[in-house]
Amino acid sequence: MTRTMGHAIHQIAEANNWDFSMYSAYDADTDLMPQYLPAENFKGFEGNREAFTLKAINKGVRSDVVILSHINLAVVGLLIKRLNPKCKIWLVAHGIEVWRPLSLWQGSLLKRCDRVICVSNFTRQQMIKLHKTDADTCVVLNNAIDPFMHLPTTFTKPQHLLNKYNLTVNSPVIFTLTRLAATEQYKGHEQVINIIGKLKMKFPGIKYILSGKYDADEGIRIKELIANNNVEQQVILTGFLDEKELPDHFLLADLFVLPSKKEGFGIVFIEALACGLPVICGNADGSLDAIRNGELGIAINVEDLDQLEQAIDKSLKKPLTAEKRQNLQQQCLQHFNEKDYTASLQKLFDV
Repeated sequence: MTRTMGHAIHQIAEANNWDFSMYSAYDADTDLMPQYLPAENFKGFEGNREAFTLKAINKGVRSDVVILSHINLAVVGLLIKRLNPKCKIWLVAHGIEVWRPLSLWQGSLLKRCDRVICVSNFTRQQMIKLHKTDADTCVVLNNAIDPFMHLPTTFTKPQHLLNKYNLTVNSPVIFTLTRLAATEQYKGHEQVINIIGKLKMKFPGIKYILSGKYDADEGIRIKELIANNNVEQQVILTGFLDEKELPDHFLLADLFVLPSKKEGFGIVFIEALACGLPVICGNADGSLDAIRNGELGIAINVEDLDQLEQAIDKSLKKPLTAEKRQNLQQQCLQHFNEKDYTASLQKLFDV
């Protein structure tokens, strides 16, 4: 998300002859991908928080607008505002980090923010409800597809992945890509594992590809769930996938399922859709924005296993043709493209 925003702001700055810099507390200078912005516009501090804070404040007090990409940068924003009251402080609000009680510093920042950019309508509602944030200060700016993501132009299942996972082109494939951590058990992948045992009776040869780096505790929990549900032959754990591998995995699958309870938006949903892959998500968080309230995907009650099973069953019974995939891709890009995202950002700067 930050790379896409950085690239968009860089284009806006160039068009308006503005000075723009992006600072990262944890990346190194060499982590910058040059297609997003020139090296002279980026500074990485490699985890040196003290140096980052001092440099960010020094730069911020000489700026007209400072955009904080996370609420944890509250102290930086407050100090800049104190030293330069005319500087406009914007905060990007994503999801769970602002859906819970805030620290004194974080709460103080919200009161002084000139704008809170919420990635979804759900996050905006939570900001207003939980933190009494001024409704006029909170604006919704949905995330956009990374402009440098390699999107498919043909929609056939990649042979190298069929070989890798020992699949046929007719094997029904459900795909989940998510962060897998024992401390974040709200993504819903365990719900899918729990119903694969029933689905395998209806769809012989079905496979559930679960991707994402997992810690030791979560790995143990997932493998126990798989064994308890007798779906060792149906579930494939891939571990971490490099970004370059994602489009082919989206093409391999017939359905993307992430019945999460706490998605701020869910960029992975629009990435799947942009590769022509149908989506099932939860109905009580920011996921609804990613599927445009049901226009682009199916939203279900993630606690209802029968509803989840029925949604998957119904989706897999519909042949997923290349034409359907291409149409889904086009619909997604119509709503979540960088051009419109950049135009929306420009309007925020114009106000």
